[in-house]
Amino acid sequence: MAPSFDTLSEQDLHEEEEEEIDFSDLRAQYEVKLEEGLDTFVVLDGLPIVPQESKQKLIKYLLKKLNTVGHTSEDAVFMPLNEKNMSEGFAFVEYDTPEQAVAAVKHLHGTPLDKKHTLAVNKLTDIDRYGREGRIDEEYKPPHIEPFQEREHLRWWLGDPNARDQFAVFRGDKVGVFWNMKNNPPENIVDRPHWTQLFVQWSPQGTYLASTHPQGVQLWGGPTFSKQKQFPHPFVQLIEFSPGESYLTTWSARPIQVDEPGVLTYEEDGKNIIIWDIASGKPLRSFVSHELAAGPAEGDAAPKKKVQWPAFKWSADEKYVARMLQGQSISIYELPRMNLLDKTSVKIEGVMDFEWAPATPSREGVKHYEQLLCFWTPEIGANPAKVGLMSIPSKEVVRTRNLFNVSDVKLHWQSQATYVCVKVDRHSKSKKSMATNLEIFRVREKGVPVEVVDSLKDTVINFAWEPKGDRFVLITTGEAPTGSAVAPKTAVSFFCPEKVKGGAVGNFKLIRTVEKKTSNGIYWSPKGRFVVVATVHSQQHFDLDFWDMDFEGEKPESEKDLCANLQLMKSIEHYGVTDIDWDPTGRYVVSSASVWTHSMENGWNIHTFSGNTLAEHPTEKFKQFLWRPRPPTLLSKEEQKQVRKNLREYSREFEEEDKYAVDIANTAVVEKRKRVLSEWIAWLKREKELLAEERKALGLPEEGDEADLAKAAAGVPAPEAKAADTVVEEIVEEIIEETEEIIG
Repeated sequence: MAPSFDTLSEQDLHEEEEEEIDFSDLRAQYEVKLEEGLDTFVVLDGLPIVPQESKQKLIKYLLKKLNTVGHTSEDAVFMPLNEKNMSEGFAFVEYDTPEQAVAAVKHLHGTPLDKKHTLAVNKLTDIDRYGREGRIDEEYKPPHIEPFQEREHLRWWLGDPNARDQFAVFRGDKVGVFWNMKNNPPENIVDRPHWTQLFVQWSPQGTYLASTHPQGVQLWGGPTFSKQKQFPHPFVQLIEFSPGESYLTTWSARPIQVDEPGVLTYEEDGKNIIIWDIASGKPLRSFVSHELAAGPAEGDAAPKKKVQWPAFKWSADEKYVARMLQGQSISIYELPRMNLLDKTSVKIEGVMDFEWAPATPSREGVKHYEQLLCFWTPEIGANPAKVGLMSIPSKEVVRTRNLFNVSDVKLHWQSQATYVCVKVDRHSKSKKSMATNLEIFRVREKGVPVEVVDSLKDTVINFAWEPKGDRFVLITTGEAPTGSAVAPKTAVSFFCPEKVKGGAVGNFKLIRTVEKKTSNGIYWSPKGRFVVVATVHSQQHFDLDFWDMDFEGEKPESEKDLCANLQLMKSIEHYGVTDIDWDPTGRYVVSSASVWTHSMENGWNIHTFSGNTLAEHPTEKFKQFLWRPRPPTLLSKEEQKQVRKNLREYSREFEEEDKYAVDIANTAVVEKRKRVLSEWIAWLKREKELLAEERKALGLPEEGDEADLAKAAAGVPAPEAKAADTVVEEIVEEIIEETEEIIG
C-alpha cells in the first residue's frame, strides 16, 4: 500500500531546516540543458506537498516507481522547496536515455500514489509547446471569442419536399452523392475526386459520410458535405459506428507510433484499435487487436491470422461495448468511461462467438429490462456445446441450451430482439455427413422457451429474419459429388408462424421450398414483407427473384392456416451481380457489380420492389453503392397505425404528384420543341430577307431560285419570273394509344 504523505505530523515540518534553493541557478542550468537537449528529462506533477525533512523519504518512494521503466537516482531527482521549506507538488527527473523518459511518460502517467494523489508524468520538452518564461504574459487577457456562426443542419436531407432518398457512389477515384430520381438520371449533390483512399461508409442513421485516408478517418455532413470531424489513426483500414452514432471504432494492422503527443497520446502508442467519442473527437480507450488463426497454412508455415471484426460489439442502448477473447472470456466496458464492468471480464471457457440483442428486449415477468447478449461454447471434453443468454449489467445467465455433435453455430437475432435463432451445424457420429437444425429462443415469452426446427435435411448456408416480423428465409445446399467442379444446387425455404387465437405467435412452419436453385443471398426489405433471393459473386448465374410474403391475391389451400401468402413477383438477371441494396423506404432495390470482385460490365441497376427495372447505369471502375440510412421515425405507434389506415389516400396523392411530374416533363419537351421550331422559322425568315436583298441588288425579281443568282453572276440575262416558292407539308400519323374492346 502506498504511504499517504498527508499524514505526516506538523512537528516533522520544523525538525530540520535547509537553505532555500536559488531558482535563478536552476533557470541558468535549464537554459544550458535546453541547448544540449532535454529529452532525457520528465516532470512529475500531482505529488504530495511535504516538509523538507520528508522530501528524501518521498524521493526514495518515487524512485521505486521511476526505476521500473528506466534508470535514475536520487541525484537526478530535483524537488524544489518554497520559502516555508515545503515542496511544491512537482519534481524534475533525469533518465539515462530519451527512450527511458518516453517510457516513463507512457507507463507512469496516471499512476495512483495514494488515495488522494495521482502521478502525472510529462516530458520537459513539452514546455516548448505550452510556453516558457518570457512567452507567457503576466497580466490576464480574456480570450477572444469568435462570433457565433450557425452550423449546417446535419439532417437537412430529411426535409426534402418529395421525400427522396440519397445514395453515394464510389467509382474510379471519385465519390458522388446523388438524389434518387427513379427512372430518370440521378440528380447530383456533390461529386469529388480523391474523396477517400479505401472506401466510404454512412453512419447508421445517415448523419455522416465517413472517408478513410492514410492519416485517419474524416466525417462529412450538411448540405455542402463539409468536414465535420476527423480522427487521426494512421493507416486505418476498418471502421465501425455504434448504433446511435455516438462512438466510432477504428483499426489498423500497423501498431500506432506516437512521437509527439497530440490527439493521440502515449496511451495509444503500440495499439491497433481506438474507440473514439464522436462529439469530442477524442479517443476514449485504445487496445491491441486479437487475431485469430484462419486455418492451417501450406507446408510448415504458421497458420495465417485474421482480425476479429467488428472487434467490439455495441449494446442497443450504447451503454456497453464488449470484446471477446476467443476461448476464454468476454470483456464488457461501460460507456462513456470505458471502465471494465465490475472490474473483471466474464470468464466463459471455450467461448467462440457472441452477439448483443439489437434492441432492448421486453421479457415477460421482468420489470426492469436489461440488455441481453447471446453466446455459444463448443463441446469441451465430456461437456456438451452450450448456448446462453446473459443479462447485462447483472451478468445473470437467464437461459442456457445444451447441444450435441456440433460442428459450428451461428447466432441470428431478430431486429426487435423478439427471437434469436441459433443455427446449429451438426455432424453425424461418423462425422461423414452434415445437417442443420434451428434452435429458436422466444425471448419475450416467460422462461424463454426454445422451439426446434429440425426438418432440414441439408446444410443451411444462409438465414435471414424478416425485419420487424416473425418470418424467415433460409437457403440450404447438399454436398457436392466427389471430384465435381460444379457447385451443388441450392434450395430456398420460406417459414412463418401458424395462425393461433389470441394474437400469440404460433409455431414456425414451412410455407414452401423452391428446389434446384443457385441462390446464395437473402435480402429483406427494411420494412419487411418483400424479399429478394439472389445469386451473387457467381461467374455462371446472376438471377434475382422478387418475392412477396403477403400477396393480396388468392391463397393456396395448403397455406390457409399460415401467417403468409407467398408469391413470386418477378425473376430478372444482372450479369456479374455482387451486391443487393434496398433503399430505406423499401420501395427501390439496387443491384450492382463491383470492380472489387471482377472487372466485367461494372455498374448498378435500380429496380422497384416488385422487380421492374427502372434504369441501368453501366459505370467504369464502379466500386460501391450505398443508400443513405434514415434515423428512426419520430411518429408514435398510434400515428403509424393511422398512416397505414389512410394509406390509399396518401397513395392517391403520391400518384397525382407522379403524374404531375410526368406532365411537367412532357410539357418541358413540348416547350423545347416549340422553341426550336420558332428559332427555325425566325432563321428562315431572316435568310429569305437577305436573299431578296441580294436578288434586288443583281436586278433579279424578288422571287426565284438559286440558279437565277448563279446565271446573273455569270452575265446570263434574267429569265421570266417563276412561280413563288413551293411549301411542301408532310403529315405523319402516330398512334398514341389503342384499345380493343369486345362487345357481346
